[in-house]
Amino acid sequence: MISRSFVRRLLAGLIAFLLAVEPVAAQSRVSLIRDAEIEATIRAYAAPLFAVAGLDPEAVQVYLVNDARINAFVAGGQRLFLNTGLIMRARSPNQLSGVIAHETGHIAGGHLARLQDALSTATTAAIVSMLLGIAAAALAGDGKAAGAAIVGGTSLAQRNLLYYNRGQESAADQAGMSYLDRTGQSSRGMLAFFELLEQQELMAAVRQDPYLRSHPLTRERVEAVRAHVARSRHSDAVDPPALMARHQRMIAKLRGFLQAPSQTLRQYPATDRSLPARYARAIAYYRMPDLARALPEIESLIADDPADPWFHELKGQVLFEHGRVAEAEPPYREALRLAPGEPLLRYGLAQVLLERHPDSGATEARALLNEAIRHETRNPSYWRLLAVAYGREGNIGMAALALSEQAAAAGRHRTALQQATRALGILPRGSPGWLRAEDLRDEARRGVKKDRDEGRDRRDDD
Repeated sequence: MISRSFVRRLLAGLIAFLLAVEPVAAQSRVSLIRDAEIEATIRAYAAPLFAVAGLDPEAVQVYLVNDARINAFVAGGQRLFLNTGLIMRARSPNQLSGVIAHETGHIAGGHLARLQDALSTATTAAIVSMLLGIAAAALAGDGKAAGAAIVGGTSLAQRNLLYYNRGQESAADQAGMSYLDRTGQSSRGMLAFFELLEQQELMAAVRQDPYLRSHPLTRERVEAVRAHVARSRHSDAVDPPALMARHQRMIAKLRGFLQAPSQTLRQYPATDRSLPARYARAIAYYRMPDLARALPEIESLIADDPADPWFHELKGQVLFEHGRVAEAEPPYREALRLAPGEPLLRYGLAQVLLERHPDSGATEARALLNEAIRHETRNPSYWRLLAVAYGREGNIGMAALALSEQAAAAGRHRTALQQATRALGILPRGSPGWLRAEDLRDEARRGVKKDRDEGRDRRDDD
């Protein structure tokens, strides 16, 4: 008979093991935000680092995670995730570049794939230990010995995994510092970030930022960075003024959109007439909402720099979201004229056109969205709006195809299958749209089967 104490030890061992892998699993549940200006600023920091690391800057996808905690991680190959909390805590471009350089080291080193192997090995060790423990209990009737075997096995698996992580973290540090040197940047920002994390080490785990839990910080790592700063000829390099200005307005914009307006207005009082302060206040006023104060702040920014696309975009967004659709179209058009390569601006203008000109605007909106999708093929929002445009034009077959693309991009395989099948029944056989619908149908069938095999078979709206 296996005792209750045996069961308790079994659970304790498994929980301890799961805690080791929790940071990795938690990263699959994130809330993302999109902003063309902020993404462009982050890319200005990251692109030189990607290039010297031997990565194609266009192939690495950067995502903004709406989370006030400090964290950054890589997932799914060449995908970099940065928490808004991390960005807002970075006092300079160099601090944020230090984190990006470290994460680039993980991507270039293939650490994510190696971590999956380590997780598999650690899981196998824990399972073997569990089986040995159960066998011992069955043969000897000694639940205590079995429980000890299980706890010991999971503890060993956890230690091996964390040791592997620490080795990867040190390797990413070294790679990151070499990337900073090769781009003429200081590693002081990386050191300052580590010193910030050190202040959290004495906190209870639940109060620590997730970066510290998923990126184990050791005294050896900190000392290695400090030694590099002492000897690198680039350690006294400073951020260019133009980049520092972009950083300050990025922080102001994030605060304006993500904080309570009252907090933003305290941080940027009316007496502060700097550009970041006016930017933050304009956004805070719009969110209150108080357009009587928001629009004059935006107009003052445009007057100072009429060639800045993001001020025009903000004006269009404010007007559109407050029902002044006709007035929103010109600023959106101007923003797109000034930054023609931005898919999000095409999406914004398409929204305005479909709202302002439900029928006559559909053709232009469709063209805008197809161009946006050419740059971002897996954005469900683009496909959803494209389906609306096709529907307004009376092209029901292509609308169904767009809805299938939307569902596929969102991982909703059953809906993707239904809409692809619908499109196949409407579109001319052998046409490009029909052939794409056939591919989507086959992909969706495989996705539905995989969901069923893995026990995740459910309706998409569950």
